Amino acid sequence: MTLPTEKRTLLTVITEATIEQALLREFDRLGVRGYTVWDARGRGNRGMRDGSWEESANIRIEMVCPRSQAEAVLGYLQARYYADYAMVGFLQDVEVLRPGKF
Repeated sequence: MTLPTEKRTLLTVITEATIEQALLREFDRLGVRGYTVWDARGRGNRGMRDGSWEESANIRIEMVCPRSQAEAVLGYLQARYYADYAMVGFLQDVEVLRPGKF
């Protein structure tokens, strides 16, 4: 059985929890239709981020959208936030059912 999938892009952003609300407002302004946010912990070039206090908490945000929109959002984040905040973003090709949701 072949599933009727279409290609979209998964944009994943891992960053400081302190800017979550600002980012979500930006995503709305940029036309993002949906996203998922959850707490994240780990270690990177800015040290351990274990979430034991709010200033060291991280979040992971994921959204599925057309490639052009994912690139535009990631480019905006790079220009606006990368210099001042711990943030990493990456893109992955995915196949989705019900492409109208994205």
